[in-house]
Amino acid sequence: MKKIILNNNIPLVIKQNKNTPRCALCFYFKIEKPENRAGLYSVLNRLFLQGTKNRSAKQLADELDENAIDCYSEMKYDFIRFKLQCLNEDLEKGIEILSDIIKNSTFDDFNKEVIKLKGEIPAEMDDPKSKAMDGFYKNIFKNHLYGHTYTKILEDINYVTKDDVINAYNNILDDSSKVISFVGDFEEKTVEELLNNYFADIKNASAKKCEIESPILEKTEIVKIQKDDASQAQIIQGWHVPTIFDKDYPAIMVMNTMLGSSGLSSRLFLELRDKKGLAYVVRSSYETYNKAALFNVYIATEPKNIKTSLEGFKIELDKIKNIPVTEQELENAKNNLIGKRQFFTETNLQQSSLMAFYEDKGLGADFEEKLIEKIMNVKTEDIMRVANLCIKEPFVLTVLAPKEYLNFD
Repeated sequence: MKKIILNNNIPLVIKQNKNTPRCALCFYFKIEKPENRAGLYSVLNRLFLQGTKNRSAKQLADELDENAIDCYSEMKYDFIRFKLQCLNEDLEKGIEILSDIIKNSTFDDFNKEVIKLKGEIPAEMDDPKSKAMDGFYKNIFKNHLYGHTYTKILEDINYVTKDDVINAYNNILDDSSKVISFVGDFEEKTVEELLNNYFADIKNASAKKCEIESPILEKTEIVKIQKDDASQAQIIQGWHVPTIFDKDYPAIMVMNTMLGSSGLSSRLFLELRDKKGLAYVVRSSYETYNKAALFNVYIATEPKNIKTSLEGFKIELDKIKNIPVTEQELENAKNNLIGKRQFFTETNLQQSSLMAFYEDKGLGADFEEKLIEKIMNVKTEDIMRVANLCIKEPFVLTVLAPKEYLNFD
C-alpha cells in the first residue's frame, strides 16, 4: 500500500494485487455542507449516469456494457463516491468514462428523477420496517442532515430545484476534500499519469472546514407509529455513542457483536428468539458517521409481545452493563467480528473502497490492519465500561404497531 499526492493535490492510495484481471478505483468527494432541502443530495446522486455533454444515458449504458465496465455512484450522508471496476486492459477507457460522468453530467433528467423518487418513496414506506426505521432516524437525528429520511424528503422535494442540484454539484466538485484509491495489477506510473491527465482540473480543497455540526439528542423520546395492517410490531431503541474516531470504537464493535450482530450466537437472538420465542428478527447494530454514531437494538415481533420484548431488551442490556463477560464469550465475539471483516476485503473493489473510506476520514488507508489489532486487544472490562458509556438516557424508542397495541407504557 502506498500514498501518492497527484498534481491536483488529491491523495491517491494504491495497492498492488498481482495476477488479478480486473482493477478497481474509488473516487470520494466529501460532503461538507448540509443540504438546504432534504433530498437534494439524493437527487444529485441519482442524476449521475443519466447522460453527459458527450454521451446520452443510453450511449453511456451501452458503452459500459460493451466493455464490461462497472461504473456507478453512491451517496452517503458524509460523501459521494464513484466506483469503477474494469479489465486491466480497459483502464484508460474506464477512467475516461468516469471523468466524463464526474465532470460533464448534464442533470437534464432532473424532473424525471424527482417524479420517480416521489413515486418510489410511498411504495418503500408501505413496508412496516422501513416506516419504523424512518420514524426512528428522523427523531434520533432530529433537524439534522442524518435525519433526512424518506418522509422528510417527501416534505421538501417539491422545493428542490435543478439550480439547487447544480449548485450543490459545483460546490462538491470545486470546494470539497477528495480521495482516490486504486487496487489491482498495474504499473504505478501508468495509473498516476492517467489520473493526472483526466482529473487535472479537479482540485482538492483539503483545508475546507466542514459546516455540518454534530447532532445532539437532548431528551428521551418515545415515538409511536400506527399501522393497523401491520402483522408484526417493529421496535427500535437507540442511543448516540462514540464514533469511529474514538478510542472506544473497537470495544463498542465487540459489544455490538456480542449483543446482536453475530447472528445465531448473539445474546439477543439466543434469549429473545430461541429461549422466549418472541422474535421473527432480532439484532443490534452500530453505525458511525463523521459527526455522530448510533447504537440500536431492533426486534420484529407479534404486536401482543411489545411489552415483553421491551422488558427483554432491558434485561439483556442491564446484563452487559453489570455482569462481566467471560473470556470465552469475548474471544468468540472477537473471532466472529474479525472473520466477518475479512469478507469486506476479498475483492479489489472492496479493498479500494475501504482504503478510500478510511483515508477520507483521516484515519489512513491502512486503518483496517490497525483496527483488527485493536479489536484483538479489547479486554473483558472494556465491554462493561463501554456498555455503561453507551446504553443510558437519553435514547429514542420507536414502536410501530396497530393502534390497539400502542398503549404499552
